[in-house]
Amino acid sequence: MQHTPTQLTEQLRQNIDALPRQMQVAAKYIIDHPGDFGLDPVRVTAQKTGISSNVLVRLAYRLGFDSFEAFRKPFRQTLVTDREDRLGQDWLSRMRSGDDFSATQAGLAQNELNVVTRSLRLADPALIQQITDHMISAKRCFITATRASYALAYYFHYAGRMAHPGFQLIPRHMGSAVDDLLEADTADCLFAITVHPYSSDTIQSMRFARKRGMRIVLLSDSEIIAPGVDPDVVLPVSIRTQHHFSSFSGAMAVLECLLGHLFVAGGSAARDRVDRYQTAREDTGAYWRPAKPPRVRKR
Repeated sequence: MQHTPTQLTEQLRQNIDALPRQMQVAAKYIIDHPGDFGLDPVRVTAQKTGISSNVLVRLAYRLGFDSFEAFRKPFRQTLVTDREDRLGQDWLSRMRSGDDFSATQAGLAQNELNVVTRSLRLADPALIQQITDHMISAKRCFITATRASYALAYYFHYAGRMAHPGFQLIPRHMGSAVDDLLEADTADCLFAITVHPYSSDTIQSMRFARKRGMRIVLLSDSEIIAPGVDPDVVLPVSIRTQHHFSSFSGAMAVLECLLGHLFVAGGSAARDRVDRYQTAREDTGAYWRPAKPPRVRKR
């Protein structure tokens, strides 16, 4: 059975009077502080509530869980999106104070947090609105990238085509993206993704698109990537990393925000397309489902 923090706290609220006194203390703490409960180890929760760890374990068993960690897990999962901004970075400090491996992990994690934060800060709402308008108003929006950046373009197209059916990922086959732009015109737009070192193929595509009179949106770490490249809008992102390749976490965060705006702009038509895609995938067995358990014949 799946449990959400809301379901669990409501269950505790309804049954708290029937619990032993110390369990009541634990239940009230969980109801009042679900975020802290999801974050803290059992011993820390015990210290905060003034009860023993064993009481918390027994409360987990009473609610049908086979361990305290299983009981805490739904609260931890919710923290990933709902309360992360309120939790501070104590976890990062604790990680830095560990062994060399933990300290390295802390440095890498901090870098990714910085990259995402800076990229989102650079994503000015007016800029995002301009890009959204360009894409939604275009007859076709061609999306292109090469090498590692292709993963970003692929995902953006995969999800974005449900917001705008005119999205096309290029190059379609093993040729050049320019091949797929031969019939493009001023009613179309090109969304190009490239970061240092900049892709020659992507630069050629933008130059060709400019000759065709297309609107051009560029997602990159720089506004100036090569001569003869003159995008209408540049969406800047940070790619700073502590290894030998660019970090794409900031770019992905910005793309997720852009997707959100595209779906809002797409309105009910976009929601209907999502439903149709989902139904088609389910009908064709795209998603794994567990086999039904065999029936047991009753005697």
